[in-house]
Amino acid sequence: MTRRLFGTDGVRGTANAPPMTADMALRLGMAAGAHFKRGDHRHTVVIGKDTRLSGYLLEPALTAGFIAVGMDVVLVGPLPTPAVAMLTRSLRADLGVVISASHNPYQDNGIKLFGPDGYKLSDATEAEIENLLTNGLDDHRVDPAHLGRARRLEDAGGRYIEAIKATFPRGLRLDGLRIVVDCAHGAAYRVAPQVLWELGAEIIPMGIDPDGFNINKERGSLATEAMRAAVVEHGAHIGIALDGDADRVVLANEKGALVDGDHVLGVVARAWRDQGRLTGGGVVATVMSNLGLEHYLNGLGLTLHRTPVGDRYVVERMRADGYNLGGEQSGHIVMADLSSTGGTTGDGLAAALQVLAPLVQTGRPASEILNVFDPLPQVLRNVRVDGGRDPGTILEMDNVKAAIADGEARFNGSGRVLIRKSGTEPLIRVMAEGERDDLVRDVVDMIADAMEKAATTESPS
Repeated sequence: MTRRLFGTDGVRGTANAPPMTADMALRLGMAAGAHFKRGDHRHTVVIGKDTRLSGYLLEPALTAGFIAVGMDVVLVGPLPTPAVAMLTRSLRADLGVVISASHNPYQDNGIKLFGPDGYKLSDATEAEIENLLTNGLDDHRVDPAHLGRARRLEDAGGRYIEAIKATFPRGLRLDGLRIVVDCAHGAAYRVAPQVLWELGAEIIPMGIDPDGFNINKERGSLATEAMRAAVVEHGAHIGIALDGDADRVVLANEKGALVDGDHVLGVVARAWRDQGRLTGGGVVATVMSNLGLEHYLNGLGLTLHRTPVGDRYVVERMRADGYNLGGEQSGHIVMADLSSTGGTTGDGLAAALQVLAPLVQTGRPASEILNVFDPLPQVLRNVRVDGGRDPGTILEMDNVKAAIADGEARFNGSGRVLIRKSGTEPLIRVMAEGERDDLVRDVVDMIADAMEKAATTESPS
């Protein structure tokens, strides 16, 4: 059974246009609710969202869909994705839903589903829900006496704040640290500054004034210029930038230099290895992680295991093989043994606290603690495929195949080329890395130029 609606991170698209319409959300709520209704108990779903204007469109539609199949709804409002995963478990709910398009601009929105264990759904489960959505939803409508109910959980944010604080090492405080925290005008705009302040830090908050339109706009983990400048301006010890739903994080050291997810993985892996906490003898990351991280971990006696892009694939590998640390270069960091938050998905704030711990313990500056390896030159270029065309057709064209083969040959074993379709946007991502920056850039440009040329021609028959 194949999936048409779900991508690599749930359902995503332009708000109020297919597939992100109120009608689709209502039907998805019915289908997901019907799939997870098992047994005679009162079934419950937790629904959270970020700060996009379109959340007001999708939240009531989803709520209506769940109620129509007899499932009670707990609304928690704007909260980070990991908070919804945590609450799904702690409330013993049957299902969790996050309405968010993560790092995308406000025009987009998405719907992510979590099972009762707080983990994102498998491809197979998503395919089964899609099948329900298109085949016989009417059979799952309940009679008027068995409709679900909706209520708002007023202390949802406070529950998450306490759970996150409990992940910081016992006995440590952030007293004396000055921290810039950029919340991207997104889901963590209240909870992130509060957690850091309650742990003792001096806070310079940014991106905490959402208006429905400004989520991720010139703020957050994909727009770090303002955060990095603020670190230098205020003489801060570190900067923290979250994305719109706060499941990813990137950092800046005291000099304003960017620290991505690969370095965060390296810092936490080393600390946990030294503490005897790291399980599995290694770390799980995606094909996008820099070779420099792999070499660094090898030097620690650890291995790097790669998965397809998407934090749920990282989590699946971690669960299958017993690893407790994994993540993505983009800043999704999953820490499975942080039981207070469930460790079921990326958690930007929890990851930041794990990095802040060695700063407190050693008293050394972030520039010494966080930049644990020299990354190999790596270049990523996105090729947009407009007009509703499937990016996969571009990859089947002979000139594109030839350009990719030529690029791989030019590295002669000293680098790598990675081509992948985006699961959330009409893009083909072209990435290469190697020992020479000029060669890496030439290879990426050659392949991307071939794709852009192919995108203006007719698809192969």
